[in-house]
Amino acid sequence: MEKTGSGNQPKDVWASGEAYEAYVGRWSRIIALKFFAWLAVPPGALWLDVGCGTGVLTQTLLEVAAPQAVRGIDASEGFLTFVSKTITDKRATFQLGDARALPVETAAFDAVVSGFMLNFVPHPAQVVAEMARAAKSGGLVAAYMWDYAGRTQFIRHFWNAAAALDPAAADLDQGRRFSLCNPGPLADLF
Repeated sequence: MEKTGSGNQPKDVWASGEAYEAYVGRWSRIIALKFFAWLAVPPGALWLDVGCGTGVLTQTLLEVAAPQAVRGIDASEGFLTFVSKTITDKRATFQLGDARALPVETAAFDAVVSGFMLNFVPHPAQVVAEMARAAKSGGLVAAYMWDYAGRTQFIRHFWNAAAALDPAAADLDQGRRFSLCNPGPLADLF
């Protein structure tokens, strides 16, 4: 994590696919399986994975959702390098892009999804609007995030311990930093 110039607020930097996978990749796979079961999109759909990161959502989608094709967009060159080495399925393509101005056609995808990303971008409403723009009429737009302040207990325990040992760590606590990661604010966003 690095500090930004304005207001000295923490800025999350996502660059290493290997580091991310070791950190929460294994948990991301479990959530992705539940997400796709809940969505129940018919086979043969065209999908867009916004903020595809290390490809956990895309890989799970390829395994369980029988898509025609999946396009992943991410702002991290490091993550895209990682995902291009780990996902070789010809139905998946990846490109560099800003979620606030998706480099995709309007009304082109049956399903536009995002996992664990909306809280890390400035102006998440702009991202959701872009996701909706990319979806076909009657298409699906969906996202999921960690509940940092509540039910994501492994992260909650970490930040509670960190703040107990160093009160300054409380400023970095994702439960405090990301109010969007709660059911009410997320529902309001959509």
